Amino acid sequence: MSDKIRVNTLLDYYGGLLTPRQQLICRYYFREDFSLQEISELESISRAAVSDTVRKCEAELERYESILKCVHAGKVRSDIYARMEEVPSCRPYLEELKETELIGGEYE
Repeated sequence: MSDKIRVNTLLDYYGGLLTPRQQLICRYYFREDFSLQEISELESISRAAVSDTVRKCEAELERYESILKCVHAGKVRSDIYARMEEVPSCRPYLEELKETELIGGEYE
């Protein structure tokens, strides 16, 4: 998984645990693909401050995953769902299970 894809996945799960300022900078950098310089101009902070925030957020998101393992568990569930789709008697319950994946908070 490429770094930006991985961080975006981590943000899906744990972005709400970051401060509002960190969320904003991460959204600019990882979701909207702004450069560090563009973000520094938008937020009137130094490029180094943006870089530091991005680096710290990545480390914090990885720390959350190392403890909570929600991304890993989601991948395991997806693999199980794929196998369940091959079993006709499981299909009626599969959509109901997938809907439970959407319960919870949102990052943005």
